[in-house]
Amino acid sequence: MKNKNRKKEKDMAERITGHTELIGLMAYPIRHSSSPTMHNEAFAYLGLDYAYLAFEVDNDALEDSIKGLRALRMAGANISMPNKAAVIQYLDRLSPAAELCGAVNTIVNDNGVLTGHNTDGIGYMQSLKDNNIDVLGKKMTIVGSGGAATAIQVQAALDGVAEMSIFNIKDKFWKNAEATIQKINERTECKVALYDLADLDKLKEEIADSYLFTNATGMGMKPLEGQTYIPDKSFFRPDLIVTDVVYSPSETAMLKMAKEVGCKTMNGMGMILFQGAAAFEMWTGKKMPIEHMKKVLDIKYD
Repeated sequence: MKNKNRKKEKDMAERITGHTELIGLMAYPIRHSSSPTMHNEAFAYLGLDYAYLAFEVDNDALEDSIKGLRALRMAGANISMPNKAAVIQYLDRLSPAAELCGAVNTIVNDNGVLTGHNTDGIGYMQSLKDNNIDVLGKKMTIVGSGGAATAIQVQAALDGVAEMSIFNIKDKFWKNAEATIQKINERTECKVALYDLADLDKLKEEIADSYLFTNATGMGMKPLEGQTYIPDKSFFRPDLIVTDVVYSPSETAMLKMAKEVGCKTMNGMGMILFQGAAAFEMWTGKKMPIEHMKKVLDIKYD
């Protein structure tokens, strides 16, 4: 183990130069993230002179952090909870997807001009496709209306999901959910409805005739590890596909429950890989080595 650590230190020392460009991940909490491992391995594999670091940044420190990104001429950054919507006010431009979603997960710094993008929805839908899950033309039920959830909902509708039931607690994101539904109904053929997550009978009813159910919130991730919005196994059936955007832990309480019922399940690692691949190409102009990264990140489907 000691020799292996020394080799990693040597490889890093040889790769970092005075010309190395920095990319950051700004979120809170974020020390659990697999993104630094993924991007740094991809940089090294392709021989690219970049380094990717995680920074624990919440809303209070976000403005200064974005100013720092610009001042240090960083190549860009990833943005995660709780900053995806809050960061928009500090950027110069938004991509069409980011504007439609009202959330950003990727920043590209083009000579001081900061453009916000959203690759979350693309990453989620591509991860389904990669796992031979075809939700197009079918119904899905999804919990959440934050940044990641909205991106997934918008992309799913654009790609051709026929019907979507969105559940959320009546919190600060409720109005966001209403706005998302209006956009989807106006601009796509997808039929969308919003329900209060407190109505568990309705949640059970909507899941019952859905092809796929997903949790697109931080429920199940630290500090909410071991928790789930699903009360018991009766909400699931063996032919239901259950996915979670949470990737740490790799198996949330919800996914464990679904597996016990016999559902096909998938955690958020595939989404992380494919949304990361889209951002990687924006920063470097190169395609991420997907198959290599699957081995590195130990991404396996049930």
